[in-house]
Amino acid sequence: MSETIKSSIAAVKNPVTGNTLLEESRIQDIKQDGETLTIVYERSGISPEQKRVIENQMIEALKGQFNEDKIFIKTVSKDSTEVKSQASGNAQPKQQASLNVGHAQPAPKKHVPGVGKIIAVSSCKGGVGKSTLAVNLALSLKAKGHSVGLIDADIYGPSLPILLGKRGAKPAANENKKMIPIESHGIKFISFGSFIEEELPVIWRGPMLGGVLNQFLFDADWSGTDFLIIDLPPGTGDIQLSMVQATDIDGVVVVSTPQTVALHDTRKGMKMFEQVKVPILGLVENMSYFVPEDAPEKQYYIFGKGGAQEMSKELGVNFLGEIPLVTAVREGADEGQPYMASKDHEGSEVWKAYLGMAEKVEDFFKKKDNKEKGFFSSLFK
Repeated sequence: MSETIKSSIAAVKNPVTGNTLLEESRIQDIKQDGETLTIVYERSGISPEQKRVIENQMIEALKGQFNEDKIFIKTVSKDSTEVKSQASGNAQPKQQASLNVGHAQPAPKKHVPGVGKIIAVSSCKGGVGKSTLAVNLALSLKAKGHSVGLIDADIYGPSLPILLGKRGAKPAANENKKMIPIESHGIKFISFGSFIEEELPVIWRGPMLGGVLNQFLFDADWSGTDFLIIDLPPGTGDIQLSMVQATDIDGVVVVSTPQTVALHDTRKGMKMFEQVKVPILGLVENMSYFVPEDAPEKQYYIFGKGGAQEMSKELGVNFLGEIPLVTAVREGADEGQPYMASKDHEGSEVWKAYLGMAEKVEDFFKKKDNKEKGFFSSLFK
């Protein structure tokens, strides 16, 4: 069978030399296990962009014989450029973190070392302010004395480097080759936006995304993190499933505006999490009403009134609160100075709303932990 597969990929070329991978003896292994096919090739001297070209050629050549999602392409390399020497002195070279991107089977579900609780922040509708809310929730939990980390799981549209004021920052690597999350405003984060040029689009097939997210979870140093917050992209697709398959998520915060269209999609998202057995911490209504700067006593319900609160009652989930729409939240996001990172806003309605949401998240886990302790106490008694 491997000879048949070899003939199928015989035309796949190395973009660097123009020769086929077979001519360069780069194909290391071909293994078929039922409907699953795994190919290993040697990639020395091939850049990540050229690697994607090669793997797309392989997928196109083989998808007539195998389901696209059942084709897994792995690489090995003889070269290592992770450690670069420094020109002067005896200082230890600073290692830059790297991603090993490719088609890979999802790893067995496991715990993220050094992390207490994992919280996903999700919406099924884009543009509802989910990433901004995830950042301010992280800062609110930090304000309550917790160590917090953030993972930007939106590979196609990463936004955390902008929201946290770290555009251009690159994660380093420690002596164990673990990625060191970037720190900003007292919280740690990792985003795919820190590994690519800001203007470049990400044009990837779905199976490649899982490998990156797996590295964000397990190849980064999250030691000492009380809460790890995962900022999911909109929708109910590959990335959401990859995160659920990779690790036990302790709960999800669902974000919506009061608008009917947003609530319609949000309902689908909550159904998805119910089906994959992820607890819903609650629903938060973002941009509930607009408060003008020159008339803070007024409230304008631009997207409708109370829609998320009504839906939370209907579905029997916790309501985590209303977050007003104010100019300062938008300005802080654009400038990399999140709302909850500035003491100037302390005591405002938005500040109280974010802190109230963090308190309800804390209460959820306190009740859950007490319930589990009570169960085991009665069991052993």
